[in-house]
Amino acid sequence: MNSGDSDMRGQSVPKYLVIQLARFGDLLQTKRLLRSLQLGGEVHLLVDSSLKALADIVYPGTQVHGIAAHGTHGPDILAQVHEDLGGVMELDFHRVYNLNFSGPSFALAGMFSCSAVRGYRWHHGQRLVDSWPDQVMRWTRARALTGLNLIDVWGLYAEQPVLPELVNPDAAPRGGGIGVVMAGQNARRSLPAGILAPLVQAAFGRVGRGPIYLLGAGGERRAAKELAALLPAMLRGEVRDLVGRTGWQELHDTVSGLDLVISPDTGTMHLAAHLGVPVLAFFLSSAWCHETGPYGRGHLVLQATQECAPCLETASCPHGISCRRVFGDPSVLRHVSGHTTRELAPGCAIMASGFDELGLTFTAVAGTDPAAARRKAFRAMAAAYAGVRMPDSAEFLPEEDWMRERDWMLPQTLRGRAHD
Repeated sequence: MNSGDSDMRGQSVPKYLVIQLARFGDLLQTKRLLRSLQLGGEVHLLVDSSLKALADIVYPGTQVHGIAAHGTHGPDILAQVHEDLGGVMELDFHRVYNLNFSGPSFALAGMFSCSAVRGYRWHHGQRLVDSWPDQVMRWTRARALTGLNLIDVWGLYAEQPVLPELVNPDAAPRGGGIGVVMAGQNARRSLPAGILAPLVQAAFGRVGRGPIYLLGAGGERRAAKELAALLPAMLRGEVRDLVGRTGWQELHDTVSGLDLVISPDTGTMHLAAHLGVPVLAFFLSSAWCHETGPYGRGHLVLQATQECAPCLETASCPHGISCRRVFGDPSVLRHVSGHTTRELAPGCAIMASGFDELGLTFTAVAGTDPAAARRKAFRAMAAAYAGVRMPDSAEFLPEEDWMRERDWMLPQTLRGRAHD
């Protein structure tokens, strides 16, 4: 084969670049988009350098590039970014998917042809937001009534998204015990040791075997010791404290062999779902399972459902974070231990994961989800906007203001392709 044939062959395969400069969990939640793009071309992924090793592990077949997006400051950052981007800018991308609303992401988007960029673009000094992410952000003003899983929000950027049930494997126990993630990124979304310990004990009764691996960053070592001390004596010998002691490969290997991962809304929770390990998550404060719950069949979320949920975690809580207390209620603990009943303490629902044509869903299997009917109507409307057929969709609710008249005018309905 001569060099000309080689060049023609290279040009026949489109190249895609996905810019994902957010954190651990967001990297895992990019999976549906990446899998969709891999079906039609060569996929490149640009991440913060601290996540490059993890991206290489979880996304084989994707060309991963690292950039100094977080934790690098001072006058040397421009030179470092220029060096990091050297190999990326030499490639001719058919499409660039810019997923983050941030200054660095907009700046990066400006380095590519505006017509090739999807999501957040930069054109002649202006920040431009495509219709799909703009619409999704508008819907978040009524979070309790709406909610698209973030994996689906990003996955639907693709021209031909893979079916949602093909993204992650169905969850199944692996025989290696329980993993307990000590805390989420925000303290409001985590549980103190006094509430978490009974949940762990109940889950151990459900699984029936250990060890109990404690997982988290180095700053959570004190919380891990407090949790271990509060467990019954018969369980303390099962504890394996790995907090602050695992790199990306060690964390991946540990989680891959577990029967269950107990976690708030964290990157480790998404890693478990990615691997097909069952998740028992507790969501409170700003965490909302319809938006960022574990993706795949076979997961459960203990969802706080007070009238104020989901809240804004950056604002002070006038109720003293009362949503935490429901996770220690005996009815919740009985359900976690496997004694399932429909009755549950007010303010909490047990939500089971599943799918519709649009993507991931959560349905109450204990307690109540008062917005279930309106959320079904929302998903029917969102699917129509996204161009996804839902044969069994609900009727739209005419009194809702989720959409504006101009939203239905072409080309606004083409998931962020209004500039084509």
